[in-house]
Amino acid sequence: MRMRFVGPLLAVLAVTGLAACSGTPTPGSTGSATQAPSSSAASSSPTAPGSASPSSQPATPGQGNAELSITLLEAPDAPLKAFTLVCAAGTPAAESEHPSAAEACTAIKDNPAILNPAPTKTDQACTMQYGGPATAKVTGSVDGKEVTAAFSRTDGCQIALWDAAKSILGSDGGL
Repeated sequence: MRMRFVGPLLAVLAVTGLAACSGTPTPGSTGSATQAPSSSAASSSPTAPGSASPSSQPATPGQGNAELSITLLEAPDAPLKAFTLVCAAGTPAAESEHPSAAEACTAIKDNPAILNPAPTKTDQACTMQYGGPATAKVTGSVDGKEVTAAFSRTDGCQIALWDAAKSILGSDGGL
């Protein structure tokens, strides 16, 4: 008699589990769908690699003003790369040392929140994949707001955040 309920119960549990992994809310839930990735740190507070969350806010253009210090380590045995990015109204300033300053300034003007995502969700599911040993740190300010962001490629969520900010980081992560 009990066996008749096991099949439908397993089907309901499987659908619920898949919905939770996909980031798509099930009917009646209050969850929100995953949107375009942004950075791995909240404004004014450093975040450890692996604790990132895609921004839940849509990209809105900003003033395009930035003063950033970027450090990049593409591999443990590679030399540390450090450069500055200075943008005024979305245009690189003469003192910028960034390898693709124009592209990075445009990215910041188009989406100033790329380095300031929504708070981290502790129950966010990330794919277990390794994108390489590259790490990056960005500090400074964008449109007058403090920025401290850490990036890595240790799982699917971190890889997505890296890819979204790669023009600012000055690297594709060694890929």
